[in-house]
Amino acid sequence: MKTVLIYFAAALAEIAGCFAFWAWFRLDKSVFWLAPGMLSLAAFAWLLALSPADQAGRAYAVYGGVYIVSSLLWLWGMEGHRPDQWDVVGAVICLVGAGIILWAPRSI
Repeated sequence: MKTVLIYFAAALAEIAGCFAFWAWFRLDKSVFWLAPGMLSLAAFAWLLALSPADQAGRAYAVYGGVYIVSSLLWLWGMEGHRPDQWDVVGAVICLVGAGIILWAPRSI
């Protein structure tokens, strides 16, 4: 459970950080949105480094699936657009793939 929370916290930090840049650049928000955005992106990198995966590439691959699901939750919760059935199907496929990558038995 701790691993799942780490990945979802990392996703929230990355999405929030990137959204700060989006808000400044695309939504004409104040330049002061950038400072918390950069701090959030730094938190994302730190959180992802807490992943139990032995290799960075594997941690990033697992994170990709979690990021997709988190992005759709952001779309729904923060932007007010409900994901459609194909978004949900795609997200489930991504999470299954991420789970296989993270928890599959490995030969040493």
